[in-house]
Amino acid sequence: MKCLRTFPLLLLILCAPILAKAQSTNATISGVVVDPSGKVITDADIEILNEATGVYYSGKTNGTGIYTITILPPGQYRIQVSKIGFKTLIKPGVILNVQSAVALNFTLPVGATSESVTVDAGASLINTTDASVSTVIDQKFVENIPLNGRSFQDLISMTPGVVTQSPQAQSSIGLNGDFSVNGQRDESNYYMVDGVAANVSGGTGGGTPEPGNTGSLPSSTALGTTQSLLSVDALQEFRVESSTYSAEYGHTPGAQFSLVTRSGTNIFKGTLFDYLRNNYFDANDWFNDHYGQPISALRQNDFGGTLGGPIWMPRLYDGRDKSFFFGSYEGLRLTQPEPASIQYVPDVYLRQQAPVALQPILNAYPIPNGVDYGNSQTPNLAQLTKSYSLPSQIDAVSLRLDHTLTPKLMGFARYGFTPSSTNSRYLSEVQQVRSSSQSITLGVTSQMSRNASGDFRLSYLSAKASQTGALDDFGGATPLNLPTSMGVP
Repeated sequence: MKCLRTFPLLLLILCAPILAKAQSTNATISGVVVDPSGKVITDADIEILNEATGVYYSGKTNGTGIYTITILPPGQYRIQVSKIGFKTLIKPGVILNVQSAVALNFTLPVGATSESVTVDAGASLINTTDASVSTVIDQKFVENIPLNGRSFQDLISMTPGVVTQSPQAQSSIGLNGDFSVNGQRDESNYYMVDGVAANVSGGTGGGTPEPGNTGSLPSSTALGTTQSLLSVDALQEFRVESSTYSAEYGHTPGAQFSLVTRSGTNIFKGTLFDYLRNNYFDANDWFNDHYGQPISALRQNDFGGTLGGPIWMPRLYDGRDKSFFFGSYEGLRLTQPEPASIQYVPDVYLRQQAPVALQPILNAYPIPNGVDYGNSQTPNLAQLTKSYSLPSQIDAVSLRLDHTLTPKLMGFARYGFTPSSTNSRYLSEVQQVRSSSQSITLGVTSQMSRNASGDFRLSYLSAKASQTGALDDFGGATPLNLPTSMGVP
């Protein structure tokens, strides 16, 4: 019987780490409502309007005059406080960020409820509820900062205490993280998108133990960029909790990155973009000029668009003020030039004098075009000097749906899919890394009572990566299947 009594407690302890991996991205507004003499006002009506979506959130003050609304998505709000026997107070333009905890107190003047007073004086929106140190990067800031490659690593690096350890090199993807925060290891950070884990890097498929294979690194593209987490156009804002944050985050000792995706509004809005780079606008690389090589191809097209608004079907459904969608697509087609350099391959005489069985293998190397270190009687190596270009691509798709059932209950669903690939070359060997990430997230948020709210998240996350190699005809090489040439089936 004693074992049966302790079993539920043991089960709760075992489940606690699993349940703690989703954190709310919503903001909280709380405060006290008093009359002109300073006495608290109970059962005062609190109405909070999202100015972009028209969604209302409601609450009341409790027996001590305190109100708390905890289910507010990031955005700009208008707050209205009313009580019979007092004038109605309205405060517009309250901006809430992801995971904000804002205290706003109100003093209601005596008068008729039909009379309203608009409060324009700015109130301090400083977090006074805990001692956490964090930085918020909001959508307006994102839209006005030029980003190389449209990846928001540069925005994260602007946070105090962050040192960049950029993984944007094919050889290091999956081997290390992006940032070291306050001296912690670069794989000690934790990433969340819409409140669920995003530490799902696929590594490089190399088969060696890597942080990317253990859930210690965030999802990233094959180029090491952040589109696998979110495209910049689908990002509403994010918060970096760098120190003294709540114990609810205790999965890793580094920074906690919380990203929120954009939602639609009552107005249909869309964007189209295409960023172009081309070698026709550039001079030749210095090394190409030095070795007498022509300019290498550079092609970069970063294109896409967004569309958001209310879910509206003529004569069937009008989703204004309650149902919204937001979709985004970003595509990258990149051909990156590599400048000419000296490499070494078998010279012609070495290929001719080799045994017949080895000649196809030596002919799989490019043909030399520079200094030959051998002669007509001494097989040796010779120089190869040649420039080339390497292709890469990314496709990032995101779709989010939001619906408000009541002023105290709302839900959302989001789908994201980001395949990517990049190539590297050594002589006539081409290595290709492919990566893809997929996420499906469902969320429900409820203000269950004056003292309790609930967040439910259900998500499916996957990340895949592979690395393959093949030989081509670069520099006059004759490609072959090496195992077959050696008699291996």
